[in-house]
Amino acid sequence: MSRDIDISLIRTFLAVAENSGMTRAAQSLNLTQGAVSQQIKRLEAFFSKPLFDRRQKQMQLTPDGEKLVASANRLLALNDEVLQLMRQPEFTGEILLGVPPDIVRPFLPPILRRFNREYPSIRVTLISDATPVLLEMLKKKEIDLTLTTESIQGRQEEHLLTDALVWIGAPNGEACHRNPLPVALGLESCGFRASAAEALNRAGLEWVSICQVGSIEPVIASLEADMAIAPYMSQVIPETLSTIEPATGLPALPRYYINLRMPNQGTRKIVKELAQQIRNGFAMRYPAP
Repeated sequence: MSRDIDISLIRTFLAVAENSGMTRAAQSLNLTQGAVSQQIKRLEAFFSKPLFDRRQKQMQLTPDGEKLVASANRLLALNDEVLQLMRQPEFTGEILLGVPPDIVRPFLPPILRRFNREYPSIRVTLISDATPVLLEMLKKKEIDLTLTTESIQGRQEEHLLTDALVWIGAPNGEACHRNPLPVALGLESCGFRASAAEALNRAGLEWVSICQVGSIEPVIASLEADMAIAPYMSQVIPETLSTIEPATGLPALPRYYINLRMPNQGTRKIVKELAQQIRNGFAMRYPAP
């Protein structure tokens, strides 16, 4: 029996574990779903242990699979570090990446994990703030690039995702039926504030703004406590909250766009590489129809 682990099988195993299934894993690895399935079977045969429980709709790690994840991440990181050392010029330094607070956790962890594996000497520092603030920082060259949530769609190379803006609140909550309507809009710089206020005023609804803070956590806490409702992008609604049905009489909200903005010139090569990995991450998660 061979004592050497095939790194490509480990890479496939982690992709399936991170995506809880073979379809997205296949897209991220640029492989067919059948090829991914065969590689997982080969790895399970190599260890003589099942690594995934296939009885659920989403593939779940078995106890042996969970045990393998941590070591597999270290093994893959070391493999990629050696590969970079021998094949590429070493990049060092820091990238300042802007991102609105409501889209940090839903989108960035798997993208940044892959980037960190390939470029372990690069430190990516996240600057989280409202879109107008981030765009001003980009203009002043205080950050290298930024994700945004905007009412305007960026150019083809900038546009990452189109999403519906919806009203959310506590499941089976009462806040959406109160008068005046309590709405958590965040600070004046919040990208959704103007659209929500315009929709409410156009509908002739009486409303009051609460929880005017910059951090997303107090807003979420207010919604979970059924103290207010809020406008939110439909793809990033926290699991503890739910969409409010149109039948409640709330006005429709416009579409919003997640864009990736960069300086017009003078962008470092490694920043361009991170930007491309962000584009790839969104494209794999939301493939074009």
